Parts: sequence; C-alpha cells; structure tokens
Amino acid sequence: MDNTKDEFLSAGSFLFRESISYSDNAIVSKLVIKMPGGNITLFAFDKGQELSEHTAPFNALVQVLEGKVRIRIDKKDHYLEEGSSVIMPANVPHALYATERFKMLLTMIKA
Repeated sequence: MDNTKDEFLSAGSFLFRESISYSDNAIVSKLVIKMPGGNITLFAFDKGQELSEHTAPFNALVQVLEGKVRIRIDKKDHYLEEGSSVIMPANVPHALYATERFKMLLTMIKA
C-alpha cells in the first residue's frame, strides 16, 4: 500500500475525490485526520486490488466516493458504488475487492 505524505490543511476546503490519485496495480492511502479516538483515511484502489479478510477492534464506516467495490462482512457480500456506504462492525471479519477502480473514505472510531 502506498501512503502519500501530503497532509490536509485545517480550515481549507477540498474535494475528497480529487485529493487522491490512482496508481497502477496498487492501493494508495492518504491520512486525513489522525486522533486518539479514531482516524479518517482516503483510499484509491486500482481494479483487482484487495484487502484480504481481517478484523479491527473498532467500528469502521466506508463511504464510496467513486467506482465500485465488493465488501465481504461476516461472509456476506455487499456491492457498493459511488454514494454508497456500509459500516463494518468491530471484531467482525471483513475484506475488500475492487471490482473496478474505486475511491473510498474510511472513518474508524476507536473510542
């Protein structure tokens, strides 16, 4: 996964979809906010890229900004596209597969 070093400016306006670029055969991530209570991260997945099944100890909200993705949560597939969202519950296995290039905003709440 390619983590960009660019940072978002506080009190500056921006468009999430235009704030990250795709990279061939890769997943690109860009941290928006990191705080003790949670993180917000922007992702761009090239078609066919995936995150294998894993769990997280806290809830996570996925908001699809562009493209399409299959998200498996507790062995059930969810097909999301631009404008769709899903909550991945804490400690429940989940995986992501880019059925086409897609961008998402991931909000993880720790506390």
